[in-house]
Formats: sequence, C-alpha cells, structure tokens
Amino acid sequence: MRRRIARALARPLVLAAAGAAIPPATAAPAVADSIVIGGFPVDVAHSPWTVALVSRDRFGGTRAGQFCGGVVVGRTAVLTAAHCMAGEVVGAPPTRDLKVITGRTDLLSRQGKDIPVRAIWANPHYDADTNAGDFAVLTLAEPVPQSSVIPLAGAGDPAYVPGTSATVYGWGDTTGTAAYAHSLHAARVHVLPDGRCERAYPSGSEDGTYTAGSMLCAGEATGGRDACQGDSGGPLVARGRLIGLVSWGSGCGRAGSPGVYTRVSDVVRTLRQVLGADKAPHRAPGAS
Repeated sequence: MRRRIARALARPLVLAAAGAAIPPATAAPAVADSIVIGGFPVDVAHSPWTVALVSRDRFGGTRAGQFCGGVVVGRTAVLTAAHCMAGEVVGAPPTRDLKVITGRTDLLSRQGKDIPVRAIWANPHYDADTNAGDFAVLTLAEPVPQSSVIPLAGAGDPAYVPGTSATVYGWGDTTGTAAYAHSLHAARVHVLPDGRCERAYPSGSEDGTYTAGSMLCAGEATGGRDACQGDSGGPLVARGRLIGLVSWGSGCGRAGSPGVYTRVSDVVRTLRQVLGADKAPHRAPGAS
C-alpha cells in the first residue's frame, strides 16, 4: 500500500539534538543518492529566489532547522506550500522563530541572511485530502533585493507545455530514507502531460487526487529525478519563470509516480489579491 507523502519535513516527536539526524514523518524508498532525488549541487547565486524555511525551536540546530523550501515572488513575499504551515509542522500558533534563509547555499555557513517572518497567509481552501490549493504566502520582516525575485509564468505560458525542461531546487532528502544534507541541490525534470498524473493519482486514491489546471505534473517516465521530503514549497522553474511549487507525490523518484506541483498560473490571481496591487509579483511579459 502506498502512503501519500506531502514533501515537508514533519516535526519529530522529540526535537533532534544538534548534529543528530532528523527523521521524516514517513520514509519512502528512492532510486538515487543525491539531494532532490537524482540531483546535482548548485550555488544559490544561480537561483537567488530559492530560500529555506527554518525553525531551530521546532527542528533543532541540525541544518539550521530547515524543514521546507520557498521562493521569492516579491521583495517581502515568499511563496511556499500550505502544508508547510500546518499546525503539526510550525505549531499552533506558529513558532515565533520561523525564519527564511536567503542567499545561502550551505545551510551551516554564514552566507546570506536569516529574515524573520512577519506574517503568514495560508490558503484557506487548501484540502489536505486531495492536496488541492497547496500554497501559502509569507511576509518578510525586511525586503530582499529585486534581483532575488523570480517572474511568474501565467496561464498560457509555453513553459507549461509537456516536454519542457524544468529544474526543481531544494535542501531535501537525498534518498527517501532521511538522508538530509545541508547544501542546495537541483534536479532537471520534464513537464509531463496531465493525463500521466491523472492515471497515477485518480480521484479517491490514497495519495491524493491530481487536478489538471491547479496542479502540474513533472518528473521522468523512468523515475530517478524528483523532489523529496524537505523540498516542499520549493520552486520548479522553466524558461526562467516559476511554474510550480513542490507539493506531493508517492515516494521519491519512482517510475510511474511523478512529482506533483502546485501550478503557479492558478495561484497568480490570489497571490496578487493577498499582496495588494502595490506589491504584486512580477510576471513574465505576456503572462496573463
């Protein structure tokens, strides 16, 4: 029996001591031995919009308390997964030490900045059973450079066309068995036809329900390259634009079980309303 895996690092029952491994809520087999299953190391300077969500109070000092990813969509706005902001992950009310790390490749280095989160908006329509509407917006206590903001791909953007090469970024599990590392990695995947995920995750499946239009399917037909636990909320980028947020899947890197992402084109309108016209995220030219 498969178990649905939302790709956040859930809080362990007992906070890990510094230097100890942090177990995920569910471990799943995978087929590769590098961060973001099947991935390669990358310097954050090449993807300055990729950020880490951290809480040392909740997750200890190991890997700076990282538990999810995020992406900068405005100078004080970070987009991430709604399930990363669930009470069982960040606490209820949310932990006061929730921060976003920007400009840091190695989580244990002094590179970049730790910026406190001033406000959290989690999509009230998020459905934990189907995984629909899996996005949240974090407001930062101080702005980041405009150069760190990534354009969003709107509806009709060719970046969503099946077969398009895309890249997913994160600090998540390397093997699906709690092998977390501390350096940013990326994996190259391809946008897949909606039909492939509809067959893999039909209505009523235990993993979740794939809904074309609000979700995006990406990976490889043979498996091997994918996001994994700890990558949730991180960016999927194609043609220089944000097209997806790491959301869910069955295992990591399994053939026949592609990764599922929140489709950014479905988020744009709500995001603009949440941020306000004066703080609206930048969209690529021609994006709707």
